[in-house]
Amino acid sequence: MEQLKGRKIAHVYTDNDYGRETLPILDAQAAQYGFAIQHLAVPMPGIDQKATWLRVKVAQPDWVLLRTNGFSTITALQEAAHVGFPRDKIVGNWWSCSEQDVVPAGEAARGYICANFHGMGTDFPLIQEILTHVYARGKGPGPESNVGTAYWIRGMLSGFFTTEAIRRAMGEFGNQPLTGAQVQWGLDHLDITAAYLKELGAEGLLAPLTLSCRDHEGGGSVKFQQWDGKQWTLISDWIATDQALVRPLVEASAAKYAQEKGITPRTCP
Repeated sequence: MEQLKGRKIAHVYTDNDYGRETLPILDAQAAQYGFAIQHLAVPMPGIDQKATWLRVKVAQPDWVLLRTNGFSTITALQEAAHVGFPRDKIVGNWWSCSEQDVVPAGEAARGYICANFHGMGTDFPLIQEILTHVYARGKGPGPESNVGTAYWIRGMLSGFFTTEAIRRAMGEFGNQPLTGAQVQWGLDHLDITAAYLKELGAEGLLAPLTLSCRDHEGGGSVKFQQWDGKQWTLISDWIATDQALVRPLVEASAAKYAQEKGITPRTCP
């Protein structure tokens, strides 16, 4: 993080709740780590960004952080190419990190970097088993060509976590129909270790994680990947996120929201 000191970073984001939610985090990081941050809002639906990228061209930042999704990501990459800003100096978040975000942008997307919380592709034993036992039997949801893409993996992982929560809960309450509270207990006690990921054939697909009543994130590590014009290439191992700074901000925001809405926070043991 010390390498950020003195750098100029432009933050291009869609002007909605999703786009704005990291503004206080980036401002706090800029103050702590000594970089300059310029926030550039893109009006929804994010398909008119010419003025935004002209401002990027004038500012000449060291990096651009991209917080967009769908058409707004495609447009951003195309406008960046139009003004000559290098795409290998643009880093997107995980909502702007799918094939659907880059393929339609064509050559303008080459070099683009983004963060992801899971691996990509089909070179995992777990995914090969799904191809063998599900798709080869004609039971796959959607075309087989989707297997291994970002949104497919995220959907599959939703099923993975649900299954593991039920497995954990049944280990505690017995192999019987479970209540919602029992499944919640299973989620609160998930412990996906490196050894267990290897056993399941998912080594490298996710980072090990441990959930609890107080922590539903379980670590939050990400990998960075880069689009080479045809596919994603991993360019990092798992990297821990800035929890020491971010977590207190999230908790304060959540407490404020609960107070405003009259919500009683869940009590953890």
